[in-house]
Order: sequence, then structure tokens, then C-alpha cells
Amino acid sequence: MSPRSASVNEELRRRSRERLLHATVELVAERGYEATTLGDIADRAGAARGLVSYYFPGKRQLLQSAVHRRMHLTLAVALEREPLPTGEDAGRERLARAIDAILGLARDEPRLMRTHMAGILQAEGFVQCAEQQRLAELLRDTVARYGSTDVDVDYPLLRALLMGAVVAVLLPGAPMPAARLRAELFQRYGLDWELGVPPDGGPPGGTSPSHPQPPGVEGVSGTRADSAR
Repeated sequence: MSPRSASVNEELRRRSRERLLHATVELVAERGYEATTLGDIADRAGAARGLVSYYFPGKRQLLQSAVHRRMHLTLAVALEREPLPTGEDAGRERLARAIDAILGLARDEPRLMRTHMAGILQAEGFVQCAEQQRLAELLRDTVARYGSTDVDVDYPLLRALLMGAVVAVLLPGAPMPAARLRAELFQRYGLDWELGVPPDGGPPGGTSPSHPQPPGVEGVSGTRADSAR
């Protein structure tokens, strides 16, 4: 039997890693972080237990990579959903879909996302992994298509606003309604409420994305949100 080629070995490693990431998301969503062991993850993925430490230095890093992968896949599906936006409003529709996709994860998978956000604030901080880089590329491209003239400034700002909104949705004891946070983000970026996947009903509390921005508030570098239409 001839040995496997390097490309076949690489594909097998990729699949093993992705099974571990998928199993991590499933188990943490079901049981919580503390109740999930690396052995549990390996068993769920059908992988040898030593393989987990081969790919990841620890459980916290594994979880961050797993959630970033889930966020990347969710965002990719949202951005590629038919019908694809075209014309001058395509960038605004794309940004609306991105906001709705991230807020949707906070709504649909609260335990997973709450654990993820808490982990980012730990001593290890923010893990720069391949999954996070793929997520960043999608968000950077979204900001560019929206009309940013300085993506290096506007992408981190969008990321920070989305992270803040997720934390606000998940804050124990004092959660903010996702619809209210959506309305505020849409207002900041000059997005019509009907873009993306709007929740039932109109903007909450009279907040309307169509209202003009206060003086000095900008959606992307050098461009007021309400003039980006």
C-alpha cells in the first residue's frame, strides 16, 4: 500500500481539526464551558485525545477558534443568501446582513456566545487564529463594500460595536433588547430598517434608522452615515 500524499494528509488534518471545532461548539452550547472537558470534545469528534493538544494549546484557545469558526460560517451564509444584493445599495444590504447575523448568534446561542465573550476578557485575551482571520476578512470586505475610505480604522470600530452589542444582549440581569441594539447600529450606519433580516414590527421606541445623525457622528471614515445612502 503506497503512502498517502502530502495533500491527502493535509486534508485529513483539516477535517480532524474541523471536527474538533464543531464538537466544541456543540458541547459548550449543551453543557457549558466548565462541564466540557477536552476528553469529551475528542470523544464527540471521534478523535484521539492527544490530537486536541496537538492542534490547540488549551481549552480556552480551542473554544475561541471554535466560536470564530461558527461566526465565520454563519456570516458567510448570511452574506451569500439569495437574492444577492446588487446596485448602489449592495454595500448597505451587506452590512445589514452582517449585523443581523452576529446579533442572531447572540439570540440563538446565548450560552455559547456568553462563554466566548467572557473568555476574551481572560488573561489570554483575544486569540489570533485562522478562524478569526477568516471572520475578519469577511467583516473587512463588508466594511469596504459599504464605502469605507479607511478600512483599517473602520473595521476595528465595527468589530467593537458588534462585540459591545453582543455583550449587551447577553448581560445577565440587565440584557438589552436585540431589536433596540439593532436599531441603534442601523441608525449609526444609515441603514434602513427593512434591510437584512428585520425583526417583526418597526423600530422600537420610535428609534428610526432614517433619522439624521447628530452633528459629528460618522458611519465610515470621512463619510456621514446619512450621506452614504
